Amino acid sequence: MLPLSSSSGVWSNPITALFTSTSAVCVTGLSVVDVGKFYSIWGQIFLMLLFQIGGLGYMTATSVLLILIGRKFSLRDKITLQQSLDTRGIRGGLQLVKSIFAVTLLLELTGAIALIPTFQQKMSFPESVWQALFHSVSAFNNAGFSLFSDNLMSYATNPAVSITIGLLIIFGGIGYQVIFEGYLWLRTKFSRNREYISFSLTFCVVTTTTIALIVCGTLLFWFTEFRNQDTLGSMSFFDQILAAWFQSVTTRTAGFNSIDIGKMSITGIFITIALMFIGASPGGTGGGIKTTTARILASCTGTALRGHDEVTLYELQVPQGLIIKAVGVAVGSLFTVILATGILSLTEPKISFINILFEVTSAFATVGLSTGITASLTATGQLIIIATMYIGRVGVLLLMSAIFTDTRTSLIKYPQESMLVG
Repeated sequence: MLPLSSSSGVWSNPITALFTSTSAVCVTGLSVVDVGKFYSIWGQIFLMLLFQIGGLGYMTATSVLLILIGRKFSLRDKITLQQSLDTRGIRGGLQLVKSIFAVTLLLELTGAIALIPTFQQKMSFPESVWQALFHSVSAFNNAGFSLFSDNLMSYATNPAVSITIGLLIIFGGIGYQVIFEGYLWLRTKFSRNREYISFSLTFCVVTTTTIALIVCGTLLFWFTEFRNQDTLGSMSFFDQILAAWFQSVTTRTAGFNSIDIGKMSITGIFITIALMFIGASPGGTGGGIKTTTARILASCTGTALRGHDEVTLYELQVPQGLIIKAVGVAVGSLFTVILATGILSLTEPKISFINILFEVTSAFATVGLSTGITASLTATGQLIIIATMYIGRVGVLLLMSAIFTDTRTSLIKYPQESMLVG
């Protein structure tokens, strides 16, 4: 809100500041203002710091700060860190945090260096450095914020920008565990040590599901939009595939757009909603129900169709507790989207239903894509979107369990009885 942060030098609207701050910390990317014009260089720096912290996660960012100031970790700090990173022991937590920080810094600087030559063609060198750094950090953290008024539409046919931003989004979305496992495999592959590396189930599910979603999304976007002159229709075949690939990558996680989302076909918008709802992967910087949840639910459906009782993935049985959690995440997420869409339909009667559903799904999945209605939302509508972004980033199950779960252990066991389903 500070005058220092706005380009006009005056205090900004509290709701606008709250909306932008929430969107940044929740790495969403939705904005009611043009951040490149509305905020000064200091406002843009504050914005970048917020989505950098939001992408790292609260405990990781806090741990990095404690390491930098040289403070020792207490046992409670180590246990909390172990739980937030989902590691098995508390000894390797600090080393993992340092590795996460190093990987983040390396990929973001590499992305910025790759973007500078392209941006320098249209602006001065100092400005191109800042633009490259901002967009690289935004892409890796899946924030979707851009300092360009048209987001990345001006670079829709530029392979250097699309591929660099796209790869940063993918690495940020698949999660640190997958990145580290891939690095260990590559190191073993190209070293003299022929140690056998066994990939975890998380790595196998995340990589294969991510590749499948990107490929299917690319084909679906191209098939539904290649005749649309307002999106892909005016491009060459290569540029159409490039733009469709980029949109498939950014739709599930980041929120950048190289085509005009508001001019997409209804079919294309519906496909985008479905991909946004699935989202990124566990441990990544994106939102949604996560690729692993979607894969478990798909496997449950396949198991039911085959008439089996056990859900298996890659010849490994999925624990019953994990299946229950996946169902809970999906149902809770669907309920949140339906509730927010219903309320927003009441507060914004002039906006079409499909655009409201799109906006809510984008907010919940912390994607940041919009059909262009964000700035026209009323104050009440903006508060609803703020709450939706917060729930989506914190996690619907975590939030509900923190509010309603009874931590007392029950010793009562109930008898089983079958019933008709489906």
